Amino acid sequence: MKHLLTLAAAAVIGLGGGASAVLAQEEAVAPPITDFPREQTLIIHNPEQPATNPPNFNIWVAGNGAAWSNGLHQLVMDTLWFIDPDAGIDGALYNQLATDVWQYNEDFTAMTVSLREGIYWSDGEEFTADDVVFTVETQMATPGMVWSAPFTENVASVEAVDDYTVKFNLSQPNSRFHAIFSVRWNAAWIMPEHIFSEVDDVLAYQFNPPVGLGPYTLHSFDPNGYWYVWEKREDWDRTALAQWGEPAPQYIIYRSIPSTDNRLIEMVNGDLDMIHDLTPEGMFSLVEQRDTARGWFPGFPYAHPDPTLPMVIFNTQNEMFQDKRVRWALALMLDARAISMASYRGAATLSAIAIPPTGTHPDDYHIPMQEWLEGYELDLGNGETITPYDPTIGLQVADMVRPQFGDEVPTDEAAIRRAFGYGWWGQNIEAATTLLESAGFTKQGNTWMQPNGEPFEFTINTFTEGVINRFGTIVAQQWSQQGVQVTALADPQIYSASLPLGDYEAATAWSIETWGGDPDLSFFLDSWHSDYVAEPGERQPARNWQRWTNADLDRIIEEVRVTEFTDPRNLELGQEFVKLMVEEMPVIPVMSFNVFSVYDTAYWTGFPTAEENPYANIVTNWSNSKYIFTQLEPTGGM
Repeated sequence: MKHLLTLAAAAVIGLGGGASAVLAQEEAVAPPITDFPREQTLIIHNPEQPATNPPNFNIWVAGNGAAWSNGLHQLVMDTLWFIDPDAGIDGALYNQLATDVWQYNEDFTAMTVSLREGIYWSDGEEFTADDVVFTVETQMATPGMVWSAPFTENVASVEAVDDYTVKFNLSQPNSRFHAIFSVRWNAAWIMPEHIFSEVDDVLAYQFNPPVGLGPYTLHSFDPNGYWYVWEKREDWDRTALAQWGEPAPQYIIYRSIPSTDNRLIEMVNGDLDMIHDLTPEGMFSLVEQRDTARGWFPGFPYAHPDPTLPMVIFNTQNEMFQDKRVRWALALMLDARAISMASYRGAATLSAIAIPPTGTHPDDYHIPMQEWLEGYELDLGNGETITPYDPTIGLQVADMVRPQFGDEVPTDEAAIRRAFGYGWWGQNIEAATTLLESAGFTKQGNTWMQPNGEPFEFTINTFTEGVINRFGTIVAQQWSQQGVQVTALADPQIYSASLPLGDYEAATAWSIETWGGDPDLSFFLDSWHSDYVAEPGERQPARNWQRWTNADLDRIIEEVRVTEFTDPRNLELGQEFVKLMVEEMPVIPVMSFNVFSVYDTAYWTGFPTAEENPYANIVTNWSNSKYIFTQLEPTGGM
């Protein structure tokens, strides 16, 4: 298939010397914005680094250098369902290529899907059940493809019952098999059978230009991978997205801009409409310089709470952290207000429970569980109890930042709680002391000693930079001030090696990620079952980085496995999980991962907002950002 000629190709062809090559690369950083009518063009920051293999669009092959968040999986790819981490246009669950939700048999050993009719690939071929069957069978037969392992593990066979019906026969009961085809950030994208069936080596095939089911096609791209331009299909109404409206921009440009400062400058200059993220300081500066720029919240703290939960993770296979009294004592030594100020400059959304405070979760968990949290009694181990929860912590943080940010900080209590959190554990050094003493610890001077006579000291691994690094550093300082000598270690391999291998004592990271727009916790919860906990020294296969096992946890997970995704019982099970996590404190939940996503309303309006229309996650690399484009309207320019 003919490769697209990039707009910058003429600048590259004929360049000989090293100086010219460097010049070409520098010029390629910015796309030819003036070549496109600004009032029809949406310009988006892609948080990926420039693609290492820019002409490769084969998104189904792992490690081939193809970019994903350059518009490819937002504008071109499609699959059966989407679950937005926020409210959604008409509910968070979208039946995309499917006409309805998944249909399982009674024991969850088969799933049937009805497909939409009248959906066409961008080259004019109709989408049918054969494409879905081909996608699954090809990846099962081809190790090295992204979804090869999940399909091989779960699918016994797949068949096209007719042109618009697919039946999956599963290898074992699985009430959450549909999640493979359900987008949160991404999912298993459907392959065009009529293209890939003609390819000899699907792993080597570059798929340039990509043929997709989405409403845009590739217009041009930078040979150095810094930008990609996409153009709306003339037949956009023959895509599944059309049921939510016509995407407004004629052209969408995705730009990789590694420098935070440059992102800010480009938006100030009117050459960027959506930024994936900034530093807290960058966000504060931008809203001062650009009247038309705003974040998820209309004022401070601005940032969008993602459905991930930064926390203190204990390696519970380490003897130091096997007693829940010790874990609770460490929690009560912390001052959440200081953590918020040090990490996010006060712009954190705190969570005392093991659920990120984002999407529908405040209404599903945080708000209805306030009474239980306020009444929760913690046994100190000496016959005394306390009620450790403080529902005013978020309000206190808002008061702390109000002198600097003034009217930008909300004053309505409900708005403050949504932005800053619904409460946290009050710092209580006396109770922490009692807990440690009841666990056999002693204090010599200002140093806590373990029951074995060794000093209570450890290392906490954290990110190399950014808010999580600041989080880890302030936590280490607070514990050290109380006599637990803790060293913060900036760890560049925290997710690739340290957490999976259990090569750490404590860490600031996350082992909880949720759907966000649904109370079901299966996105992470099943991976916490004790069956998946590795022996010390062995690689942990899934998200239970804390390597914690508990019979009640297994019971909850096992009931979730046989409870259909849309069953209200899942919320009850989720609240049981929350209570168990409070009681045992195997991790210390702290806050959501707030992303300082920002958009500019000079050229486009209709973006989702926290206060009026929270229909979509505004971070730009998520595939479900495509729904935003159907809600936009041009302003006519500056």
